Amino acid sequence: MINVIPSDSRSSFDRGWLRGNHSFSFGEYQDPENTAFGPMRVANDDVIAPGRGFGAHPHSDMEIVSIVLNGKLRHEDNLGNVAVTSFGGIQRMSAGSGMIHTEHNASDSEEVRILQLWFMPHTRGLEPSYETTSFDPDALAGALVPVVSPEGGGRIASIHQDMTIYLGRLDAGQTLTYEQAEDRRMYIFAIEGKIGLNGEYQLNEGDTARVEQTTSMKLDASQVAFYMLIDLP
Repeated sequence: MINVIPSDSRSSFDRGWLRGNHSFSFGEYQDPENTAFGPMRVANDDVIAPGRGFGAHPHSDMEIVSIVLNGKLRHEDNLGNVAVTSFGGIQRMSAGSGMIHTEHNASDSEEVRILQLWFMPHTRGLEPSYETTSFDPDALAGALVPVVSPEGGGRIASIHQDMTIYLGRLDAGQTLTYEQAEDRRMYIFAIEGKIGLNGEYQLNEGDTARVEQTTSMKLDASQVAFYMLIDLP
């Protein structure tokens, strides 16, 4: 089953210093029929103005992944971590038993665009932790590159959940197929361009698909496409 969610059905907002789209209930946008997809709780596509950001605020029992699409994102937390991440970088924060952090645009002249993704951990009350990793943008060509997984290691951030986040790019005319085990889910987001799903559906830029009871997914591109696929329990 493939459920396509058009981009214009997301909850859009513009606060001047922050604009973006929420794909699940978040903040002022509340829809009891749209609160989660498996352990996935948040998928925000945010753009932060130069020199602005989120002040210190707490989290607990949540795995938070930030993927920087352009610009520079600065993170600071009460564990003493300070990091600036740009495209090719991944931030993973396990809030666990409790953590306080800030997120700001590190530039005074250009916007930063991030995908902020929240997932329920497999265990509550974990020790809080934070890490940054980087992937090779050139490796995305014609591929699905894992950037977050339970095992982590090397250029892959670790996460306390049975799930993997992939990024990839396809040129016009390219295809690839992703196979997954039964009784799992896929969440697919067209970050840029258009991407076809199993020859039946098309995601335009900003569209997402929530996939269940489908173990094989053929991706194809009629134009250059940058996309994310998440394999979820």
